[in-house]
Amino acid sequence: MPVRSPVPGQPVRTDVVPVTSQARFDGAVALVTGAASGIGTAIATRLAAEGASVCIADRDLPGASRVAAAICAAGGKAVAEPVDVADRRAVEACLDRVKAGLGPVDVLVNNAAVVSSTDLKNLTEEEWDRDLAVCLKGAFLCAKAVLPDMLQRRKGVLLNIGSVNGSHFYGDDAYSAAKAGLVSLTRSLAVRYGAYGVRANLIAPGTVRTPAWDERLRRDPDLLQTLAQWYPLGRLGTVEDIAAAAAFLASDEASWITGTTLTVDGGLVAGNAVMAQHILGPFPTE
Repeated sequence: MPVRSPVPGQPVRTDVVPVTSQARFDGAVALVTGAASGIGTAIATRLAAEGASVCIADRDLPGASRVAAAICAAGGKAVAEPVDVADRRAVEACLDRVKAGLGPVDVLVNNAAVVSSTDLKNLTEEEWDRDLAVCLKGAFLCAKAVLPDMLQRRKGVLLNIGSVNGSHFYGDDAYSAAKAGLVSLTRSLAVRYGAYGVRANLIAPGTVRTPAWDERLRRDPDLLQTLAQWYPLGRLGTVEDIAAAAAFLASDEASWITGTTLTVDGGLVAGNAVMAQHILGPFPTE
């Protein structure tokens, strides 16, 4: 199925604006969870390219090690650490190793997530618990682990990766509930610890092409093209789109931004252009 542009007569955008790296994180230590693939890998790679020493934290240690090796091969500094973010002892042990090897964490990116796509009526208690444990409890445990050093040093960045599912219904009920909770947790962290120089923000991505879609695409190869028509900018997101937003919010350029949700979604939640055109007719281009 071809991708239809939200603006009749205009081509669908498939380009990504190139980014020129700057050394905004020289001397900083960043810990990125769920960084063995997808958005986490892109964020860790971007922070390392801009000077940060990065911990690639993931339950998939071989995958995390490959990402760390690639960063080091490109001239950056990275280490891989195994961690289950839903396990307090595992989180604390991971942080102890990071502090011993790299130093206190300046930037924490809570990206680790799992998704149970079962509809709510058939969702099991185990699926519910797993989604909330990784997506929400994991962010709490990681923030709790890094906060003492941040408060003592009176600086730090807590960056949570949420989803448009946290504010609008797009399915994945347990995951969506966890991401909605993450918005509230972000605000609590921002208000409670802002006076100590600690900032907390959340990025809410729309649909981003990651390996998480591979199984669905084997069943429906045209799925992402079908989804793209609902996005006003005419394309789905890339992991680099999210990494660019993360690098900005983690940097000093965002030093007066805290407690906010930055929606990075190609205009999805702003309004439904396809539906609007069914109601109003084609949008004029002149």
